[in-house]
Amino acid sequence: MKMSLGEKFPLPVILALTVIFLSGCATKPPIDWDSRVGHYTYSQAVTELGPPDRQARLSDGKAVYKWFVQPPGGARFNSGMSYYGSTGFGASQTVGSNFNSQMLQLTFDTNGTLIAWSRNNY
Repeated sequence: MKMSLGEKFPLPVILALTVIFLSGCATKPPIDWDSRVGHYTYSQAVTELGPPDRQARLSDGKAVYKWFVQPPGGARFNSGMSYYGSTGFGASQTVGSNFNSQMLQLTFDTNGTLIAWSRNNY
């Protein structure tokens, strides 16, 4: 005799699994960089964002670090094919994570504390 899904797994188990699955799909809220100015450190930035992609030391001892960050949505993949009259066709493909990437710039004082930030489309 076959058992139905409801007989194998009681309703509370199915609901709990559904909630766990859906909460795993939720996106993180954007970081409020303004609230981090004055107490966020370079070490915390490296832990959270990884090593910076670019860096520069200013003449007054401050340091500017830049990271390429992907806006929510993940990597992009585009592929297409077109037919041109009776003579042939063309094909194109775009793969990569730098499509619509952004540059996050964090400036730290001589003690390694965040003093300014900016984000630009790249």
